[in-house]
Amino acid sequence: MKKKVALLVIGMLLLSVSVLFAGSEGEGSAEKEEYEIVYVAKLIGIPWFNLTEDGMKATAEEIGNVKAYVVGAPDPDPAQQARMVEDMVAKGVDAICVVPNDAETVEPALKKARDAGIIVLTHESEKSRSNHYDIEMVDIRDFGARVMEKMIDFTGTDEGGYAVMVGGLTVPTHNAWADAGVAYQEKNFPKFYQVTDRVPCTESVEDSHDRTLELIKAYPDLKGLAIYGSLGGIGAAQALREKNMTDKISVVCTSLPNQSAQYLEDGSMDWSVLYSPYDCGVSVVRVAHWLLEGNELKDLDEISGVGGFRLDGKIIIVEGIIDINKDNVDTYGF
Repeated sequence: MKKKVALLVIGMLLLSVSVLFAGSEGEGSAEKEEYEIVYVAKLIGIPWFNLTEDGMKATAEEIGNVKAYVVGAPDPDPAQQARMVEDMVAKGVDAICVVPNDAETVEPALKKARDAGIIVLTHESEKSRSNHYDIEMVDIRDFGARVMEKMIDFTGTDEGGYAVMVGGLTVPTHNAWADAGVAYQEKNFPKFYQVTDRVPCTESVEDSHDRTLELIKAYPDLKGLAIYGSLGGIGAAQALREKNMTDKISVVCTSLPNQSAQYLEDGSMDWSVLYSPYDCGVSVVRVAHWLLEGNELKDLDEISGVGGFRLDGKIIIVEGIIDINKDNVDTYGF
């Protein structure tokens, strides 16, 4: 009898525990898992990547089960960037997007991330090997050609010398844009020519300012600057102002509207061609979340908040080119 009572008590206790466990498990299953999505920028603290983070955070809040943010080093050092990717792998984030300073330097870190089961995206790095997908907010060739087309247009001639500026000689998409621009020039305006090798300076206003002054001094035949990188046009415009040469050299760049406004208005900058860094942040989070939820990208009709895209292998191409000039610069809000 005592044995039966003991067994009954144990059974009741086990039943109570299982009911409690089932209840708590039911509550947990009703809550969505939180995903951590991180964007590793070329450098931290500049307006371009601040806007990217704004887009990421707004989208994460809208989705509801995502934590998203930007990290980066204070200068565009490829080795530091690779270490930051490895730090995120050690942290165990769910998805990483990297815009490389040097695709080859960061490649081993991307492989570590992918081997760890992390969703790996790149931005502005269509030739990366260890990524799942690369996100391009514009068609690389169209974008690069547009900058060159406008630069030549504003020189007012079909011949003369020009220089190309980029963020760094190892920055993948800056150089792909520049390659496309030069190809456009060689095909359509063969009497134009580069006065010097490609100039790496557009991650810094100060560097691009100083290099522009050097170019002005060294090359009296300089008629235009085709600038790929968000800060290069600002520094170049400042240099032309200083030398009272705003009507002598054409500047077409890829700078943000709120940074470009004063230079477009006084003519020290002629035109800016870009895409929305905010939309880039939206796209990164939307694509990463879609994949983390176990979906296939071929089943995604559009990127919510951004629009349609096309898939070329593992390259996501959004048709997002924006032309900024003195007449519309105040209409964009960023």
